[in-house]
Amino acid sequence: MQMKQIVKYFAVGASAVMALSSATAMAADMTGAGATFPYPIYAKWAESYKAATGNGLNYQSVGSGAGIKQIKAKTVDFGASDMPLKIEDLDSEGLMQFPAIMGGVVTVVNLDGITPGQLKMTGQVVADIYLGKITKWNAPEIAALNSGAKLPDTEITVVHRSDGSGTSFLFTDWLSKVHPEFKAKIGANSAVKWVVGVGGKGNEGVAANVQRIKGAIGYVEWAYAKKNKMSHTQLKNKDGQFLQPDDDNFKAAAASAEWTKTPGFGVVLTDQAGKNSWPVTGVSFILMHKTQADAAKGKEVLKFFDWAFKNGGASAAELDYVPLPASVVKLVQDAWKANLKDASGKALY
Repeated sequence: MQMKQIVKYFAVGASAVMALSSATAMAADMTGAGATFPYPIYAKWAESYKAATGNGLNYQSVGSGAGIKQIKAKTVDFGASDMPLKIEDLDSEGLMQFPAIMGGVVTVVNLDGITPGQLKMTGQVVADIYLGKITKWNAPEIAALNSGAKLPDTEITVVHRSDGSGTSFLFTDWLSKVHPEFKAKIGANSAVKWVVGVGGKGNEGVAANVQRIKGAIGYVEWAYAKKNKMSHTQLKNKDGQFLQPDDDNFKAAAASAEWTKTPGFGVVLTDQAGKNSWPVTGVSFILMHKTQADAAKGKEVLKFFDWAFKNGGASAAELDYVPLPASVVKLVQDAWKANLKDASGKALY
């Protein structure tokens, strides 16, 4: 499947509420830009919210890095990032940050004779692949994890993100925690200097490249893999368990999140302890300016996410995302009341 087809798959129709270009937005629509990780659920929420309220959302799925740039430049009503900003960065830009949804990142492969969920991988092996140290699919390190599997004598093509990406942050943060050499040579960030491989823009681009190239491996948000019937792998977690990705395992990783102890809600959920914890679980965050020049738009953004928190849980579960617990939603709403104001200093929520 080519990138255009994947984008089309997640769109909500020819007159989609959620569009990839701001040129299609109606003047009254809210505008947001950033992470591709939550794009499928934001698209679904936007479709339902439009039907319920008549109000639209134009969200540009352009990657976390671009979303951060756009909210700083005040060209959108909100930005979205899967890499939390540090509290000092938020304060310097006059921004507040809150979680919107949680989910998992998975590794996906394109190998003949390998079914979805069959292949077992560890963080150490994945890191060595992305370091260019393991180059064949029948390498001893992979074969040792997959007794009985017919692994081809095929070159591995590494696929990674080419844009600033919260999905890349989650993936590289996990690998940096489990592989010292990866941490030293590549490190954890939304944009890193990859030593091998080909790039794709957005989760859509990585998915398209993996589907196009035989012998490829990449990393995408679980909804992209699931909806496009890609061959994901099992991953070994911190407790030594090989797991399949699903919302229960994402929930297990999220259970240890210490929201109240983390400034700006900046929780990172990779490599969490627990036998059922998916190792590459993450939070997607929304960024808004504390002082809203357009109070009506700011209020509408809050109404949208408030509606999503109350009504979007079933849609999130269908796409294997993890909705925020009620206790965390209350913390977010309290943060809205305390931080988001109009130009006169009146609270928006």
